[in-house]
Amino acid sequence: MYSGTIVPLVTPLDASGVVSRSDVDSLVDYVRDGVTGLMPTLSTGEGEKLSELQWRDMVEATVAYARGLPVLAGVLLPETGQVVRRARLAGELGVDAMVVSTPFDPNLSQDDIYRHYETLREAVDVPLFVYNEAEKSGNDIELETLLRIFRLPNVVGIKESSGSAEVTRRLVEADHQVPVFEGWENLILEARGITGFIGPLANLEPGVCTRMLADPSPERQHEIDELCKRFGLFDDDWYRSVKKELSSRGVIRGAYTVDEIGER
Repeated sequence: MYSGTIVPLVTPLDASGVVSRSDVDSLVDYVRDGVTGLMPTLSTGEGEKLSELQWRDMVEATVAYARGLPVLAGVLLPETGQVVRRARLAGELGVDAMVVSTPFDPNLSQDDIYRHYETLREAVDVPLFVYNEAEKSGNDIELETLLRIFRLPNVVGIKESSGSAEVTRRLVEADHQVPVFEGWENLILEARGITGFIGPLANLEPGVCTRMLADPSPERQHEIDELCKRFGLFDDDWYRSVKKELSSRGVIRGAYTVDEIGER
């Protein structure tokens, strides 16, 4: 079972928009001692903005430089059919799991959401990590729907990013065996009983995140909150801030984002 701190990696790009394999190698080496898994191409990795080539290159490089850590690839696409095709590619690239949100449609019913994951489980033989968020998809997965999804085959975890510690606690306390990971740094202390954490701070300070999980306290939560403010992790372009800080530390060479490259 997955546990501890899993890092949602940023996607290092050069000035032309090509994934920098050497920077991926450097980034994995930088975080590896403080994390239990690597999660490329999720929100912090600009997953929904990457071209298929960029997505493939990032996942392929992460698998190549994983150093024994499991690779859980984010698949953030608007429609179920697109997710199925991308998830099959993830399997071909040798990932350990796929991390999948709901389709990008605020009008989805809970049955629609369940069928999305059911279709994915029937079509792709890759372990599933559920991503519960509303920022990109426009919808939330209700508790009873999550429990239905958890009964599907080979569901290995959930990144619970609803932004509500109460929702996370209810999920932790429910009757299931799926590991629950908090997706917001500021809620780690409140989200009692979680199995682990997945958030952008792990790119910069994985040890701080892991210590918080091992020994949660108001003092450690305050430290994390201050780091999040310092690095702009609650800003709309948090991934840009993380890249800039990693670049200033010499971990990656540039801080280019997909949006910036597209505007050139």
